[in-house]
Amino acid sequence: MDYLPPNELAKKMIEAGEEKLFMSTKDTIIRGIGAGALLTLAAFFALTVITKTGSLIFGAILFPIGFIMLNMLKFDLVTGVFTLAPLPVIAGNKGCTWAKVFRNWFLVFCSNFVGALFVVFLASFSVRYGYSGETSEIFPAFHKLLAKVGEGRTLGFEKYGVMGWLTCFVRGIMCNWMVSMGVIGAIYARSSIGKFFCMWAPIMCFFFMVFEHAVVNMFLFPFAMTMGADITIPEFFIWNEIPTVLGNIVGGLGLVGLPIYLTHYKKGKAE
Repeated sequence: MDYLPPNELAKKMIEAGEEKLFMSTKDTIIRGIGAGALLTLAAFFALTVITKTGSLIFGAILFPIGFIMLNMLKFDLVTGVFTLAPLPVIAGNKGCTWAKVFRNWFLVFCSNFVGALFVVFLASFSVRYGYSGETSEIFPAFHKLLAKVGEGRTLGFEKYGVMGWLTCFVRGIMCNWMVSMGVIGAIYARSSIGKFFCMWAPIMCFFFMVFEHAVVNMFLFPFAMTMGADITIPEFFIWNEIPTVLGNIVGGLGLVGLPIYLTHYKKGKAE
């Protein structure tokens, strides 16, 4: 077979999670920065496509290239470690603890943010001639689109209070349900072309349906602020990033990692 059966997949997911728990701080940070930069550079590319063509579907079709590249390099997104890192602890693997899980999540989250902000700097500098106020003619008019997106997905949620916050949370759940299917697709497919399509399809789905991804939003909203969106850093965190992160945890671990572990991992047989 050119893919792993579910029982083997469950074992590989636990092994992948354990590898992340014991990875050195240096490697975790470097891989996290690389992942954040590659994914958000792809988001910048997708935004360019969308504003030039006026079509969200074209951007959604092309956006997964960043996710595919970072996974082939074994870089880490926080959405992926939300799904994989807890599994060896739940399985009772020796030396695996929740303290190590939270350490991994924290390091990957922070390093993803560094990578995303690096791309924010490069993207905004290239679009605006070093913040001169002018927009380069080789780029579409990002100002209007980004202001609409940035304000709509922060102040737009704030307008509805608790229900708005919960809407963002639910979109975060659905996002990492899809994204984590891409993460495990890179594990269960054996061939390069198989990995490509198993990652590409669910990532395209989440992007087109405008679900909330913690790392994409680390780029999207700071970039929107540099382009004139009327939102503040606290508004970004309270009404988007925090509910998105919590939703991503539930979607990745609760709807992908745990169901596969609970139904397919048989400890006695796996060992």
